[in-house]
Amino acid sequence: MHFDDRLATVLRHRAAGERAARTQFRQLLDLLGSRRHGRDESMLAAAWLRLAALGESLPADERARMIREPGLRFRNPELALHLAEDEPEVAAAALAVAQLGVDDWDALIPRLPIRARGFLRLRRDLPVPTQELLERLGVRDRGLPRPGRAAGDAAEPLDLVVEAGSAAARRPIPANDLADEPAPSSEPAPAPAGTGDDSEIGALVKRIEAFRKHRAAHPGQPQDDPRLPLGERGEAAARPPAGFAFTTDSEGRLDWADAPVAPMVVGALLPPAIARPGRHQPIVAAPVAWQGAPAVEGDWIVDAAPRFSDPGGRFLGYAGRFRRPPAPEVAAPPHDPAADRMRQLLHELKTPVNAIQGFAEVIQQQLFGPTPHEYRALAAAIAGDAARILAGFDELDRLARLESGALQPEPGEADWAGIVAALARQLDEVLGPRGARFELSSAPGPMPVPLDTHDAEALGWRVLATLTGAAGAGEALALDLTHDDEAVCLSAKIPASMAQAGDIFAADGRAGGGAVSAGMFGAGFALRLARAEANAIGGSLERDGDRLIVTLPRLTAAQRDPSPAEADAALG
Repeated sequence: MHFDDRLATVLRHRAAGERAARTQFRQLLDLLGSRRHGRDESMLAAAWLRLAALGESLPADERARMIREPGLRFRNPELALHLAEDEPEVAAAALAVAQLGVDDWDALIPRLPIRARGFLRLRRDLPVPTQELLERLGVRDRGLPRPGRAAGDAAEPLDLVVEAGSAAARRPIPANDLADEPAPSSEPAPAPAGTGDDSEIGALVKRIEAFRKHRAAHPGQPQDDPRLPLGERGEAAARPPAGFAFTTDSEGRLDWADAPVAPMVVGALLPPAIARPGRHQPIVAAPVAWQGAPAVEGDWIVDAAPRFSDPGGRFLGYAGRFRRPPAPEVAAPPHDPAADRMRQLLHELKTPVNAIQGFAEVIQQQLFGPTPHEYRALAAAIAGDAARILAGFDELDRLARLESGALQPEPGEADWAGIVAALARQLDEVLGPRGARFELSSAPGPMPVPLDTHDAEALGWRVLATLTGAAGAGEALALDLTHDDEAVCLSAKIPASMAQAGDIFAADGRAGGGAVSAGMFGAGFALRLARAEANAIGGSLERDGDRLIVTLPRLTAAQRDPSPAEADAALG
């Protein structure tokens, strides 16, 4: 028998950096999304815990983008429920791509948070029974029945109002906000007849009255005000929101928003400049200068999509998100159309290669039944070739993003001297049969650089593996490591076969036919990528005659995190 051990393989590896976390999060999405039960329940439990932990370390918009990737297999209702409880953009992405059967939808929808159910209204491909279930659960209702009505009285909406600068600016709070995280209310609706003083509304009225009396008697002591059960001094007042989700009606008037900001924005109209009447087009990165409460006043960027009824196609309004524009110091780098075209091309090429790799793995692992060994061997070779092609695509994408400024290497701390020495010893085993060797001369002590260890090892490998592949028989390659207070420097002798090239960074500058190669695109590309990585952290890689000079900034003692031994010594 053949067991599917892909989940165990993924869990066996530790996500040490952000890039590894992204990769493992995507792998777990694929595995948990395509399988509903497993042989080892403890392993599945570990996978759910790992997915939750990785989700906390990755931005919500990045997780949402990974969920929307075309190759993701999303057929597990438990994964849909897990993601529906995350941030709005993650929940919206998960519920937009989940492909479930009617029975799964029937079991899942009642368990979804009320806010998450609303995202399903944007889908037009749900089965008819699922749409009927959503209607029965009342996802379009935005009013609450007035409590305490006498039998036979018609139900009517319960409207709570809040003060928004003046009594004339009062607007109703949507029921969804009340059910989630109610906002502070200074003017509640009168308690209905028949409600005793011991009821919740009676208690609320008493506490509001105490709040008013205390504020009138102590106008200069706002911090001592008694707290209302609705939390009049919540996090939204302490920290202005960086963004919030919203929906509008067909006129462009906000009829729902995230609970902390709902009282400040619900009832306001989107500016006609972005929500043009009669033109129900998507709103993409539209700048808005908002006037209102201090917490939401100022510049925003709005992204929203139109909603239409099904059936009928009637325009219902917009659903989208407000977000603050980035600060000037963290603004996006200048737009590079050439880099964008390269990344788009790579994305288009990755899709079929991913599909080929996936089908090859299915055959090789006999997931759909027994397969002759000859076909399994061929499938394994195809899967390996696809993996190498994808690795090459990743290198192309990395170079395009580094050279355009769209990517910065992960920060960290690595000992450049230790990495170079370890790689030189490893590659000496390849150079030995040819009679060639590295001759390392290093200044004493560690040489810390501001790079994640994985990225520093990759940079060192690109340089030294390229030199190894080009080294001739009996050639000695000198490596000199030096440093000062600001930088560390690696000076390497260029092999004779490479020294003859006019531009060692040219795309046609390929390495020799040795057993080691820095990448599938040859020596010139590998050195160009290494140069981009060094430049991204303030260093350089350049040729000086017959030497290749790698200069990286050195971490000072003030910039470094103390080691455990150093921390213990400081405490002792």
